[in-house]
Amino acid sequence: MTHRPEDQRPTLEDVALMSGVSRSTVSRVINGSPRVSATVLRRVRQAVTELGYVPNQAARKLVTRRNDAVAVVVTEPQNRLFIDPFFDLHLRGIREELARHGAQPVLLLIEEPDDYARVGNFLGGSHVDGALLFSLRADDPLPETCARMGLPTVLGGRPFLGAGETDAGHAYVDADNRGGAADAVRHLVSLGRTRIATITGPLDQAAAVDRLDGYRDVLPDRPLEMIVEGDFTLRGGAAAMAVLLERSPDLDAVFVASDLMAEGALRVLRERGRKVPDDIALVGFDDVRSIAEAMDPPLTTVRQDIEGMGRLMARLLFERAADPSADSGDRPRSSLIVPTRLVLRQSA
Repeated sequence: MTHRPEDQRPTLEDVALMSGVSRSTVSRVINGSPRVSATVLRRVRQAVTELGYVPNQAARKLVTRRNDAVAVVVTEPQNRLFIDPFFDLHLRGIREELARHGAQPVLLLIEEPDDYARVGNFLGGSHVDGALLFSLRADDPLPETCARMGLPTVLGGRPFLGAGETDAGHAYVDADNRGGAADAVRHLVSLGRTRIATITGPLDQAAAVDRLDGYRDVLPDRPLEMIVEGDFTLRGGAAAMAVLLERSPDLDAVFVASDLMAEGALRVLRERGRKVPDDIALVGFDDVRSIAEAMDPPLTTVRQDIEGMGRLMARLLFERAADPSADSGDRPRSSLIVPTRLVLRQSA
């Protein structure tokens, strides 16, 4: 450990000397630049810890124009955000990646239409260095609001598109919702099930539409009574399952567009005396293990890397913030589609 008078704070030069790199490299590490090797990153961070170096935040902000804060905007009611394990996993991944870059998340919720103006004003107030937006609905104004502000932004899930629309260049991270749903339905077909229904998510969200499209890719002629819209909640899954049983009492399989809805569906099936999988096979989507493995029987489901997608969103945001040309039209905005896989358990 280097000793110094108590009133003499360690400097950037001290960190550079101890870690054996240049002052500018130390500055890049402290400012969260992705253009630093893992080896150098470890050496600089070790030197920072040993010296007890603390950046002068006021001076740093004047130079870097950074707040070390990122807005995480969720278009969901607060009660769902803290009940649904999906959001906890997604936010955990985001928090981990932000911490790696020395940034803090600022959580903003959109619950009512009036919240859009409030959140938009905050985003435009130079309080944050970028925004991560997820649970977006059709015609959500926030992506365009952020684009007009020039605020680096990454969407959780592809933007909802109408007929003939494009993604308008928005960067996003999404799972292969359509492919994963098709895999789930093909598995049910392979089991010899012929009356396969589906419970969708809310159809003003792109992920729900993509999962319904995956179901239709395998079963293009399925009658409308075999499709019921849910809302990605346990209660919504239970209500949709009750409707399906009334419409099609002879169904023998259900693909449910989220694990939480599948749990609600299973409760209704049990109440109605239907055995899973003997009478009705059940497949979910997400592979939230706290739900899927606790169900009786354990749930066959499509796995998406929820926590990993949160990390990727934050990582992509920092990459774009460090390279302004990514937002200027000089090259296409990059987006990531994360593969899914079917996890087989006892429900199907």
